[in-house]
Amino acid sequence: MKLIFYGGAKIVTGANYFLESNGFKILIDCGLQQGSNYSERQNFEPFPYNPADISAVFVTHAHIDHTGRLPKLYKDGFRGKVYSTFPTKDFSRLLLEDSEHILRQEAERFHKPPLYSLNDVNGLINVWEGVEYHKKIKIGPFEITFYDAGHILGSAFILVEAEGKKIVFSGDLGNSPPPIIRPTEQLENADYAVMESTYGGRLHEPPAERKEALEDAIEDTVKAGGVLLIPAFAMERTQHLLFELNDLVEHGRIPKAPVFIDSPLAIKLTDVYQKYVKYWNEEAVKQTHSGDELFKFPGLKKTLTTEESKSINNVPPPKIIIAGSGMSHGGRILHHERRYFPDPKSVILIIGYQAVGSLGRQILDGAKTVKMFGEEIPVRCRVKAIGGYSAHADQKGLLWWLNPMRLNLKKVFLVQGEDDQIIPLAQKIKDELAVEAVAPSPNDEFII
Repeated sequence: MKLIFYGGAKIVTGANYFLESNGFKILIDCGLQQGSNYSERQNFEPFPYNPADISAVFVTHAHIDHTGRLPKLYKDGFRGKVYSTFPTKDFSRLLLEDSEHILRQEAERFHKPPLYSLNDVNGLINVWEGVEYHKKIKIGPFEITFYDAGHILGSAFILVEAEGKKIVFSGDLGNSPPPIIRPTEQLENADYAVMESTYGGRLHEPPAERKEALEDAIEDTVKAGGVLLIPAFAMERTQHLLFELNDLVEHGRIPKAPVFIDSPLAIKLTDVYQKYVKYWNEEAVKQTHSGDELFKFPGLKKTLTTEESKSINNVPPPKIIIAGSGMSHGGRILHHERRYFPDPKSVILIIGYQAVGSLGRQILDGAKTVKMFGEEIPVRCRVKAIGGYSAHADQKGLLWWLNPMRLNLKKVFLVQGEDDQIIPLAQKIKDELAVEAVAPSPNDEFII
């Protein structure tokens, strides 16, 4: 069996893994590279394989760095099947449609043709099938099973069996126990693992500390009479925030201040969360059965239209604004940041991974001025970060997931991470689990 790393190698984004056995070719994920002009330009390059030769694509979850080039794959000739869980299919359609106009602007900037069109998204969805966890799918010599990764609603890690070997692709593993959704499952038997390493060198704050840090940030900002800006990914991060804000509001733990969800995409994705209650964990289901609507609490306002978004400016501080994108890479958060970055009473709260080259990373690294909309904007607001809000497993969580497989594992391929996270994780895997861990480079090929 041939395994090639066409994306996600020594970089967090752009997951794209190629498997071939007996002439059958499949992909695990087909994502966008994000974070810097160089990686964005890479998205417009031709695929290193013929899309028409791919029999099927198996998608771990809906995030764009795992799905974002699927419409281009379809545009370039792919006519096989795409498989994922049912929530992932619904989420992906919304995310890919939303990305189309952003990518069109990127294409213009690089003087390239559009990456894909909405017609390509529709064509892709027509060949996309939803599957349940634990149900085996056969494609040529391959047998594939999805397991709950506990990362976002519907996320999966994928076991591929062929030629008497088992190789598991982690996708993104969750920061368990997660709010709303079920915790990450474990697998007891695999020969090879392709595992993410986004936080392979870090330990997250415990959930209780995470909620207390959010509570403190709100209290401090309200007391100062400022604005709390939270750049949040529309998918998962916003819903987890709403879940915790709901609890803080319901129990009177934070002072009253309007909370704005200023993201049409986040609002639509939240509706999908409400459609798939059967994927929620027991605690979340119990709360809804008790009459507590998780995504609706006093003071919450959802601003769907541009006019509604602009009206937030008319609401005097203190207030809380949650908007995309999560890395301040685009979207409505930029307009709020330009307005409130110079305000020392306000706070920007970083709650997710910030890719190298992104505006969010510049802020996190302490930039005193940033360029936005062609202007130099001073950053006088306070900058706070809560790592525990990451939906990714930390080093401890990654080792926990690998541990039951350690006796049979021949090798772990560490992907979707930067060197400062991969290197300490590889050492831990060798020292504690006695398993070889390697970090493949882009386009590296292995026969397994």
